[in-house]
Amino acid sequence: MSEPTIAQKAPYPVQVEAGKTYWWCACGLSKKQPFCDGSHKTTPFTPMEYKADASKTVYFCGCKHSGTKPLCDGTHKSL
Repeated sequence: MSEPTIAQKAPYPVQVEAGKTYWWCACGLSKKQPFCDGSHKTTPFTPMEYKADASKTVYFCGCKHSGTKPLCDGTHKSL
């Protein structure tokens, strides 16, 4: 199985808007981290949808190895 590219070993804090949909980059190749720019098309990865239930700051995974994708769970600390 392929491993995603580690975009960064820290989360991306993003202010999301309630009701808006975001597409998290799962491959790690996007130039618009933490969001998808279509770079995954040459990989086995697909972006993951995130629907904001409230307007708030969320922490999107930057290492692409989180157990709670697309959000950070601290996995980057052990990579």
